[in-house]
Formats: sequence, C-alpha cells, structure tokens
Amino acid sequence: MIVEQRTYTTHPGQWRAYLALYEAKGLAIQQRILGRMVGYYHCDIGEMNQIVHLWAYEDLNERSQRRGQLLADPDFRAYVHEMLPLLQKQESRILVPAPFFQPQWQLPAGQ
Repeated sequence: MIVEQRTYTTHPGQWRAYLALYEAKGLAIQQRILGRMVGYYHCDIGEMNQIVHLWAYEDLNERSQRRGQLLADPDFRAYVHEMLPLLQKQESRILVPAPFFQPQWQLPAGQ
C-alpha cells in the first residue's frame, strides 16, 4: 500500500472557492475513478491557502492506471480547466508506510 499526498497552494484567499468548485465538480469524478480517498484537508496553521488530499493505492502501477483514467475523463478535464486558475502551485508525494505501521482501514478489493 502507498498513499499519495497532493498539496495544492491556492492564490491568497482562494481556498474556499477551490473547495466549493471541487465539491461541486471534482469530488464525484475522483471518488469514482481514484476510489480511495484517505483524507481531504485545508491548512489552518502554518503555510496558508493550502489544500492537502490523500489517496491510497495498492502500488505505483495502480496509481498510474487510475491517474491515467482520471486525466482521460472529459468531465475531469473540464473541471481542471476551471480549477487551475485558482492555484499557484501543486505538489505530489508518495508516502510509503513504515514497516511497523498497520493501517486501521483496509483497501477495498477492486476499488
């Protein structure tokens, strides 16, 4: 299991607009295609105007396959066209669990 951490930095004060647009147009698409949202957050302390979302995958191959499907989806591409002007920066990290960590949740088969 791996977790992708995506951090989006919006233009100052645009994080609320980002979250509203995401909830209205991006959330359902990502849930359908990516399948395993671990969490979706905005920063309240520290660097401001940041949105952090986490997605779980079996491995990098599954991530690549699901991200490819997502980027090919015409509705997602239309959403991205509206969303990108709100952003200053995007970052992505792959988090690999420590050997002793056992997640408190299981990845549903086939999702």
